[in-house]
Amino acid sequence: MSTPFDRILLCYDATPEGQHALRCGAALASRLGAETHLLSILELAWWPAGYDAFSSVKFDVDEDAAKEILEDGIAKLASWGVTATGHFSVGSAAEQIANLANSLNADLIVIGHRHRGIVNRWLAGGSHLELLEHVSCGVLFEVVG
Repeated sequence: MSTPFDRILLCYDATPEGQHALRCGAALASRLGAETHLLSILELAWWPAGYDAFSSVKFDVDEDAAKEILEDGIAKLASWGVTATGHFSVGSAAEQIANLANSLNADLIVIGHRHRGIVNRWLAGGSHLELLEHVSCGVLFEVVG
């Protein structure tokens, strides 16, 4: 029997919000028997305009850390009885999540979220709203704090 959420994309960044969303997404995926995918993103929005040798070294270090976060998430899911396919991407979080969700034909995206003041939201941009504009599936924001 098919459920409304047969294919779930979990987004994980190892923050407390991400860990909370991972646990909730795992419980949901397990209960529904959903095909599960886990995405870790190396977001490059903070890079300075001039790309130089230092930036290349920084990228390698950050890429390794993001891949370790993905492996950590896959291991946590496995310890909770959920098998997931891991995905790693580089770029804007909203864009990368939307691209993968659409290519997988995901039914649901699960993301951690922390309440922030209006100034912090403005400085960080509207990535959540941008994501909602570019996907045709449900999005569950697990709110922490």
